[in-house]
Amino acid sequence: MSEVEVKKTQESLQDRLAQVVELLQRQRVVEDLTHRQEGPHHDRVENLVHRQNLVELQRKLDDLHSADVAYILEALPLDDRLTLWQLVKADRDGDILLEVSDSVRETLIADMDDHELLAAAKDMDADELADLASELPRDVVHELMETLDGQQRERVRSALSYDEEQVGALMDFEMVTIREDVSLEVVLRYLRRLKELPGHTDKLFVVDYDGVLKGVLPIKRLLVNDPDKQVADVMASDPVSFHPDEDAYDAAQAFERYDLISAPVVDKNGKLIGRLTIDEMVDLIREESENEVLNMAGLREEEDIFASVWKSLRNRWSWLAVNLVTAFVASRVIGLFEGSIEKLVALAALMPIVAGIGGNSGNQTITMIVRAMALDQVSTGNTSRLMRKELAVGLINGLVWGGVIGVVAYLLYGSWSLGVVMTAAMTLNLLLAALAGVLIPMTLARMGRDPAMGASVMITAMTDSGGFFIFLGLATIFLL
Repeated sequence: MSEVEVKKTQESLQDRLAQVVELLQRQRVVEDLTHRQEGPHHDRVENLVHRQNLVELQRKLDDLHSADVAYILEALPLDDRLTLWQLVKADRDGDILLEVSDSVRETLIADMDDHELLAAAKDMDADELADLASELPRDVVHELMETLDGQQRERVRSALSYDEEQVGALMDFEMVTIREDVSLEVVLRYLRRLKELPGHTDKLFVVDYDGVLKGVLPIKRLLVNDPDKQVADVMASDPVSFHPDEDAYDAAQAFERYDLISAPVVDKNGKLIGRLTIDEMVDLIREESENEVLNMAGLREEEDIFASVWKSLRNRWSWLAVNLVTAFVASRVIGLFEGSIEKLVALAALMPIVAGIGGNSGNQTITMIVRAMALDQVSTGNTSRLMRKELAVGLINGLVWGGVIGVVAYLLYGSWSLGVVMTAAMTLNLLLAALAGVLIPMTLARMGRDPAMGASVMITAMTDSGGFFIFLGLATIFLL
């Protein structure tokens, strides 16, 4: 899809959202007016108007893809969201539940009874059921498992046995397998008998009679080769494959690196047990990116923007408490130099510049390091070189921009010594920012924590306190 088409689609979705919001507002206004009116036909008029609005809303929803409905639900306050959710056709509930974010899905599931949940989940594939099972009531999961046949039940249990960050939790069980000792013509006849191919089928999996993976037959090779050729002569015998206990994010990186659409998942004996598809990998990469952004800000989990005040407080309070402590430490650092600030008021005006530039520089370094760690580009062999490089960048930036602000300080206050102190403080604080920007994420990783978790909060705390101490300390020694 071209950039222009993507933009048009997004604009169309925004228009649909605006239309839905307008209909919801209109419904509230009309209902309010009819409530105020008296008359023998009051109830009939109110019911008719209410039904007309709901019909128009439902028509809008029916025209939208499940992912677009999910987007609209996420963009609505809770009351409007639940009103709209009641209008979604029952046979679309499952698809939409899989598309919405975890926090919004929780609110939708809470509004459904057991019968509705069972109806929504009955047509899901095993991997989709496993993805949803952790958020369903225990009795609903138990009843749902009872309705599955033996193969489906075993597949769901298999997917649930893996951690959500492992390949096994994301693999799809719907795939087409063939033998290597048949002709391409036989394969084509076999495919024509199928009602449809599983989604994202760009290759067929070649297995032996024990189910061991022997290779893959890309669809494009099947179509362009002589139908009389054997599968063994055309297939790729060394496909990229994964094990179910591998890290899912590593698999997502492999999908990006090798431009994969699907890939086989095999057990330790080489037996084919499932496949990974590009849609799951794209979702995983998006979720990882979103989590990284949230973690940088110290947020523990994805937050529904229309969540209750209490839920939002629980998600945000911990790092705000850390911020409060670090801000208090910074204020105490300033307090150590109250006498100096009283004698030279210019220090109070200039010290936020040193701290602010240091924080920005440190955040740049941390962003680069966290990204490199996510891509496995940082190892014990290149850590020292990386440290030297970041310190060199900090030194040069400090001398250049410290020199600029030093000249500005001289022009403003007529003191060369103040300009020199400003340059030195800026340089030292940027060196501190570079050092902390490398060490903070690496230390978090060694502790088994997400290297992005609260990193921006910590770097800001260090550069604020350090910047104040360096600048005011140098000013006290050399100016006063």
